[in-house]
Amino acid sequence: MSESEAPEMPAPIIPRGATRQVAEGVHVIPDHRIPLVPNVGLVEGPEGVLVVYTAMGPANGERVLAELRELTDQPRVLVTLTHFHPEHGFGAQVLRPVGTLVYNRAQALELADKGEEYVAMFRTFGPGVAGQLEGVELVAPDLVYDGRATVDLGGGLLAELIEHGPAHTRGDQVIFLPREGVLFTGDLVENRLLPIVPPDGDVRASRWIEVLEELERLAPAVVVPGHGEPAGTELIAEARDYLVGVRARVGELRADGADDAALRAALEQELTAQYVDWGSHEWIVPAIDAFLGELDVPAVG
Repeated sequence: MSESEAPEMPAPIIPRGATRQVAEGVHVIPDHRIPLVPNVGLVEGPEGVLVVYTAMGPANGERVLAELRELTDQPRVLVTLTHFHPEHGFGAQVLRPVGTLVYNRAQALELADKGEEYVAMFRTFGPGVAGQLEGVELVAPDLVYDGRATVDLGGGLLAELIEHGPAHTRGDQVIFLPREGVLFTGDLVENRLLPIVPPDGDVRASRWIEVLEELERLAPAVVVPGHGEPAGTELIAEARDYLVGVRARVGELRADGADDAALRAALEQELTAQYVDWGSHEWIVPAIDAFLGELDVPAVG
């Protein structure tokens, strides 16, 4: 999802010539904190390369492919995403002729269900974004897995594709390189950006907390977030602490008798002040509403 829905958002174009190595054989095209640009991963082994994200639209897909070919001429190319959102994977049409698209089943189904709707929604974010969606074609994956899959890139370089949804989306997936200690989290984790809570009603906020706890147990040395600079496991802990704190305060304010409007207003003000140095404050109220929705689900039994 977007970090901002401002109508004059700049064109979301990934930078050229900025690719850097974060571990042996693992490279990242950094987002440079450009809205709607993800951190693209290029994982190179002696028997193949794994591309994590195509970015949004054909022009960005071409840039990813150009950066890939600057790095390697490896003929075996696999492409995967952490989730279906446009800025992460709607340039797939460019990579498909040279690579194999590998998604988990829930992600593939979510793309089929919501892809066109998200193209239409993102086109309302201003001409810069709409321009990147010109000529976009949504393509289904070539390979689909359930639960977990291992991509062997040779030389002992293994990429574990691990399904973790529903949390941020129905089909959340992470990519973990156990030997290198690198974890691509997608939008389950950001760097100095508040968690992005999509408006389509499929967020599972408490499950999101559980997923973050599971990711912490992987103990990665390098965490590549969906947006913002790569860092260490502290990024996971910060995201978890935020969501745990929002859930606790929602419960406390509801227990004190605050109606939902007063609760939203008070907690938005509180969190804005607490996270003044973080971006994407527009996602504070959606996070509050996600936890309010959980409180309002009738008990079973």
